[in-house]
Parts: sequence; C-alpha cells; structure tokens
Amino acid sequence: MAFNHLPAGVHDALRPLSVRPVTHSVSMAHDQIPRQAGIRPSPRAVLGGLSTGAGRGARITHTEHLPPRPGTHADWPSAIRPEVINAIRAAGIDRPWAHQARTAEHALRGDSVVVATGTASGKSLAYLAPVLSTLLDGSEEPNGRGTTALYLSPTKALAADQRRAVAGLTAPLGTGVRAAVYDGDTPVEEREWVRQYANYVLTNPDMLHRGILPGHPRWSSFLRALRYVVIDECHTYRGVFGSHVAQVLRRLRRVCARYGSSPVFLLASATASDPAVAASRLTGVPVVEITEDGSPRGEVVFALWEPPLTELHGEQGAPVRRTATAESADLLTDLAVQGVRTVTFVRSRRGAELIALIAQERLAEVDRSLPDRIAAYRGGYLPEERRALERALHSGELLGLASTTALELGMDIAGLDAVVVAGYPGTRASLWQQAGRAGRTGEGALAILVARDDPLDTYLVHHPDALFRQPVESTVLDPDNPYVLAPHLCAAAAELPLTEPDLELFGPATEELMPQLEQRKLLRRRATAWHWTRRERAADLTDIRGAGGSPVQVVEAATGRLLGTVDAAAAHTTVHEGAVHLHQGRSYLVRQFDLDDSVALVEEAAPPYSTTARDTTAISILETTTEIPWGDARLCFGSVEVTNQVVSFLRRKLITGEVLGESKLDLPPRTLRTRAVWWTVTDDQLEEARVHPQALGGALHAAEHASIGILPLFATCDRWDIGGVSVPLHPDTLLPTVFVYDGHPGGAGFAERAFHTAARWLAATREAIAVCECEAGCPSCIQSPKCGNGNDPLDKRAAIRLLTTLLAGAPEQPPTAE
Repeated sequence: MAFNHLPAGVHDALRPLSVRPVTHSVSMAHDQIPRQAGIRPSPRAVLGGLSTGAGRGARITHTEHLPPRPGTHADWPSAIRPEVINAIRAAGIDRPWAHQARTAEHALRGDSVVVATGTASGKSLAYLAPVLSTLLDGSEEPNGRGTTALYLSPTKALAADQRRAVAGLTAPLGTGVRAAVYDGDTPVEEREWVRQYANYVLTNPDMLHRGILPGHPRWSSFLRALRYVVIDECHTYRGVFGSHVAQVLRRLRRVCARYGSSPVFLLASATASDPAVAASRLTGVPVVEITEDGSPRGEVVFALWEPPLTELHGEQGAPVRRTATAESADLLTDLAVQGVRTVTFVRSRRGAELIALIAQERLAEVDRSLPDRIAAYRGGYLPEERRALERALHSGELLGLASTTALELGMDIAGLDAVVVAGYPGTRASLWQQAGRAGRTGEGALAILVARDDPLDTYLVHHPDALFRQPVESTVLDPDNPYVLAPHLCAAAAELPLTEPDLELFGPATEELMPQLEQRKLLRRRATAWHWTRRERAADLTDIRGAGGSPVQVVEAATGRLLGTVDAAAAHTTVHEGAVHLHQGRSYLVRQFDLDDSVALVEEAAPPYSTTARDTTAISILETTTEIPWGDARLCFGSVEVTNQVVSFLRRKLITGEVLGESKLDLPPRTLRTRAVWWTVTDDQLEEARVHPQALGGALHAAEHASIGILPLFATCDRWDIGGVSVPLHPDTLLPTVFVYDGHPGGAGFAERAFHTAARWLAATREAIAVCECEAGCPSCIQSPKCGNGNDPLDKRAAIRLLTTLLAGAPEQPPTAE
C-alpha cells in the first residue's frame, strides 16, 4: 500500500459565521486603554499585558528582542538632477540613507542592481531617484519620446499604491514624468494614451505577458526608449510563477533588442536570500546586490505563541490544540483594549472575516464604541473600500485589521504598533514581510507568531533559532522547466521569429525542445528562423500563475451567478459532487461537477460538517538524475510520474473532526510528470532501527507527512505545492521508499532544493516529531490535513527510530549546492 498526500486545496474547517463564538473573558481591563493621545505603549509593556491571565504566560515559548538601530546617511550621486533632489526634500527627506545612494549610483552607471534591505527602509526611493532623474533628462530631448521606464509589481494593488506615491513625489516636476498604470483594470479609452505618451508605465507580469509583448509594434516607441525595468517585491517570483516570469523577462529583453534598447533592471525586496544570484536567475543578466541597510529601526519584540491543548480529540483520537484563528482573535481583542494599532495576518479570506467578527463581538462586551474600530481587509473588496480602511488605520480611527496577505507586500501602512501572524505563513520571507508592517515610522513594534496545529508551526515555536538565526529561504525557480519554457518559446516566435542566436537567451534546454515543438506543429522552421504556425494567440498557451489547465468555474445553480473559480489541479479534491465549498463567508454544497465543461454547480447550504477527499496514488521513476549513498541508504533526485485518483470523500464535524460518513466518487485518474526527491532504506537498517514489518508502513508514512510539513523551512514553497508517497516495497527501487515531489508539471524546484538540503531538512523533520508532546502522533507532528488515507497507519516512535538510522549515514558534507 502507498500512503500519499496530494498538493491540492484544503477545506476550511472553521464553523459557519452565523455561529456565535464561545464567550471570551477579555484579559485587559477596560480602564487599561491608554487615555492620552500620542502615547504609544512600549512593545515590552504590550506583551506583558497580553501574558497576564490564567495560563497566558505559558503560551509564550520564546521572546526575541531586536535592538534599535541608528541610520546611516549619505549624499545623492551628483548625476541626480537637482529638481528631483528638491522634490524629495519637499517630501521631508533631506538626505538619503546609505543604501539608497549606493543603489542610485549603480543604476545611473548602467548596472542592474537589487536592493535587499528591511521593510520600510526606503527601497522605492532608492530606485525612483535615478529613474525620475533619467526620465527628466529624456524629456528634454528634442526628438522622439525620450527615455522610458517600466515598473513591474506582483499585484495590481501594489502598482496602484506606487502610482500614488510617484504622483505625490513628481507633482513639482511638471510634465517631465508621465506615470500611468496599465493593467487589466485600465479603461480601454486610456490604454492608447498610455501607449503613446506615458514614460513611466506601472504594470504586472501578467499584462506584460498577455498584452504588451504580443502587441509590441504598438509599444515600439516606448520599448525603443526603455532605460529601466523596476521589479518590485522580487522575492515573490518563485516556484512555477517565478519560472514563468523569468521567461517573460527574457522575451522582453529580446523584443527590446529588436528596437535597439537594453534596459537596466532595478530589483527590490525586503526578504531575499542570495539576492544577486536570485535576481540574476530571474532576469538572465548579472546583478549587483545592495544588502547593508542604512535606515534606522526601532526596537522589535517578537514573541512565539503556542495555543494550549483542548479536551477535544481529532483523527485517530489525537489531541487537538486551540485554533490559531481563535487565539489570534483573542489577541486582537486584547490589543484593541490596550489601544494598540494592530494588523492580524491570516491565510484565508474567511479566516480574516471570522477573526474580525469574533473580536468585534468580544469588544462589545467591554465597550460598545470599540467594535466599530475593528475591521477585515482582504482581496475582493472594492478599491475605494480598501483605501478607506487604510486611511482609517493610518488616522487611528481603526485600531485593528484582520487581513489576508493583501497587506503583506510593500504598501505603506505606517503607524502600526503590532502585528499578529495567525499561523506560520509558509516562509521566513513572508513572516518578516508581515512582521515588518509594524513600526514602520521607526517606533518600537511588537510581532507575535501564533502557531497552528501543524508540524512546521510546532517546530518553529520550539526552535526559535530556525527563525531568528537563519537567513530567509533561497528563492527557488526553474526557468528551464520544459512545461514552462515551451509555451514561452511559442510566444516568443509569435512576437518575432526565433533564430539560432535567440536560443541561448532562453537557456540550455531550448535546443532540445525546438524539434519537439516542430513535431507538435506548434513551430515551423523556414530558412533560418522558427515561426508560430497557429491562428490562436501563442501567449494564451500558458497561465503564468501556474494554474495548470483551465480553471473550474463555480456557478450558483439557482441563479447562474459565477461565484469564482478553482484551479484545475485542485478541482477533483475541492469541488467534487458533495463537497462543501466556502466562498466569501458562505457555505455551498456542490451538486454537480461537469468535467467536460469545467463547471461545478453549487447551492447555498450550511451543513454542520466539512468534506475531505480521499485518494489513491501510485508513483513511478522515469529517470534518476542524481544519486548519493547515505550509508546503506540512498538519496535520489529525478523525474517521476504520479498517477492519482480521488475515490471518495469524508464528512467530518467542523470542530472535532469526527467522521460522520464516507461517500464513493467516480472520477478519472490523473497523471503528473514532475521532479521528486526520494530515499530508500535496507532491511539491515530497518533491523538496526527496530522497525518491524508490521510497523514499517506507519513509520514511512509518518516520516513522509512530517518531512512535507517541514520542507517550507528550506524552500520557498507551501506544503500545498508539494506531495508525497511512501511505499514499504516500491517496484522500481525494490526497497522501502519515501518520495516527496513537486505538485507542478515538470517540477518547480522545490524537490531539487530538498535534495540539496536533505541532511538539515530530514534532521529537522526528526526533531519535529521527537519534541512533540503527544503520545502517538497528532496534527502538530505526523498527521496531515491533506492525507488521502485518513492519517492511517502512522507510527510516531518507529518514524523517529527510522529517521535516526537514516541520518546516521548522511555524508558530512551536503550535496553540491545548486
């Protein structure tokens, strides 16, 4: 039997919004609300207040104090125009920080550069100063359009926020800088003006891929004059999405070369590991890194918080902790009572709404004026609603927001005192981005990470060094993934016929792919170039967000209203017939799932249960790329084919997880060719580890679950991006084998990263299982929320012994770094 987890969506098991939360006694007394305007409580005092009350102090597993840091000034390079310097001074900035001046100097010299300094360190000004100065220079040219610049943001909201910042800064500069947003929301009547007259265009990689590059002749004057490409929040371009964006940027460079330009890339990120390497891999050009942060920082107090165990029992009778959602709602309530401006980050839209609702209801028990000072903030709101919430938070009218990651990226929300992170966000990069939202004016700040009942969260709150003594994760992307590269070669050929010299630009895998694209009649070679042969748009061959097929439309059966979409890869597990589907705080039941038309018909309902798909998975090895011995064991990396079929679903009580019943499903199997890391052990090692045959399946299964949960600590992935299979006797290896694979066609780089960090990754996995206080296994160590086999069998003790024996044979030196 193979035990597996698929990288697919999960059902939110939170109770319906209509259910009133359990009554909570607010730990802060009402008379503790600060009465004097302008007084900001110190982070230590705020945390001290939160830790009062029965059992509260024991929930803090670690407190990290980051001392304040003074700033280091420098002078702007002499080539920055005085008008720009005067405009910056008018905005209240007399002199730049040292990293801002160094970034500007490299940019003006023509060096591509990445500035990787902390949140609120002024990275925007670091690239804006040279960009605006150069645009002003170009506006004085007697002929032509002058110099242009392109700004790329991962989200529309951030581009709009940057547009407002640029407008404020450039108001004194007159018409020399003409900035405009060009994305899917830009009205048709405005688009022609942007193409013809704007010299600073703010957009996103999606619009560059689908709109600008395919229509490059209409953008010829802009591209001919393109001097700078700004890539903001560049750490977000990772995995499949990052790999697609890397190829989009290569297409941009190729089209620019056609028009005689070679733009300089300016990248920015508050959280990047090896930023020059990552930026160079993303852009395909050499990049200089600026990492020494010259900006000042106030004191940061960072607390790790573990909710207590409850009397409830979940799957296989495992103990259950209080949810991070409920605990975070308590903390937001108490912080509001103290008058502390707070953002609570939560992974789901529903979670954001629920935390805000619980906090509002509990604050009403203290003071009826307080609930109106708490709100939710998430995607799906109208732009004017989001702006109103941001203004209210700035002004102090709002004391707290429960937000999705919509507020994580560089939007300016200065004035916060505290951040609560409801569950580890998946990477240290995201954690520091979220924590950095507080204290952005140089004041002290409090950050609290509230652990979910999850192996990685539990490990981190008991191993603070993994957060505070380690750099952020390496940005993992694989532009050579053939599933990524092939559609971009087609798109490039449609933009301009591909020639032999172009192949080197797109990477070493290109030459091997070209004959395959010819055989599939996607490209045709004529004389010295390859041409796109189809009538349809080549850019439509791929979704750069990596959805992997046409999304499934979720339609309300009674009205025909489109509620939303679900990625094709997750559809079989999330919108099968009988599934509970959650949308904007409402519950729906899926009545019909039409595979041919990619439509799920739903009707509103409020069942007292959630649903969990169960599946079977088989995995076969196609090619072993690399193999190294770990004593008698083997660690391998290569290509695999995964065959999965969803066969049934369980109905579970929302709070306890008790299984109410199982229903069969008749869905076709699906195959995935991807990349995987796997390890094998021998019979002698099993004997040494005292893992008996009857315990072997449970030991392998437990090790697989925990290793998937811990991998995001070493690669910039989420546990839903990866899958696993454990087999007591695999037909290809003829040995007990555990596989962990990328959940994307062709791979996303996560399994490769796991192979290169295997000793540390699996040591952390063993430690996470061993330190958990449960007796036989729980969601904090070896149980998984996405297990297709109902978390059975699992053997915690045997898994620890097995991993101990495996690690004993690990080489002293890790495999060669990528």
